Amino acid sequence: MASENLLGEFLRARRALTRPADFGLPEPIRRRSPGLRREEVALLAGVSVDYYVRLEQGRDRNPSQQVLDALAKVFQLDGETAAHLYRLAQPESRRRRNRSRRPEKVSPGLLRLLDGWPHTPAIVLGRYLDVLAGNLLATALAPCHSPGQNTVRTLFLDPGSCIAFADWDAVAADAVASLRAAAGTDLDDPRLTELVGELSLKSAEFRRLWAD
Repeated sequence: MASENLLGEFLRARRALTRPADFGLPEPIRRRSPGLRREEVALLAGVSVDYYVRLEQGRDRNPSQQVLDALAKVFQLDGETAAHLYRLAQPESRRRRNRSRRPEKVSPGLLRLLDGWPHTPAIVLGRYLDVLAGNLLATALAPCHSPGQNTVRTLFLDPGSCIAFADWDAVAADAVASLRAAAGTDLDDPRLTELVGELSLKSAEFRRLWAD
């Protein structure tokens, strides 16, 4: 039995919802559908028509991050919907492997160590630079140090909740480099694609640094 083409179905649905007028394209009376044509999507995304057709038909199921970013922009996807696009574009075997990844936890011993530093702010970061734990002083100094916060997301989307940096540009570049290094070669990880997808859509500076 042929496998499902969820990515292609999603692309066709979004193409039908995207109006040509949004990009200054004419809307001839004799369009067979109200949305964009495949040729128009390919042009706006900067890919060949043949390649985009293969994506919709399920004959190519491994688009690059750059192609996904371009399609998300063409279809005007918000963070959550873009993250769904990235998840659909992952190979099924990689999705199954990543779903089994265990949640990151901080050992009781390390938590006791943090609490034993009442005069020194300290936090523990996870693989995606999420705050897994922090002592009272760290949280008091900046809300972005609260457990559950993602330091990269806060830095680019809510910098006011974090400590003011003398050289924000250098800190931002280091944060993106650290996220890339932490991800390693597993760039199809669902948690990573969700985070990168949201930040790429909402922050031009993050998008530039991640591409670099």
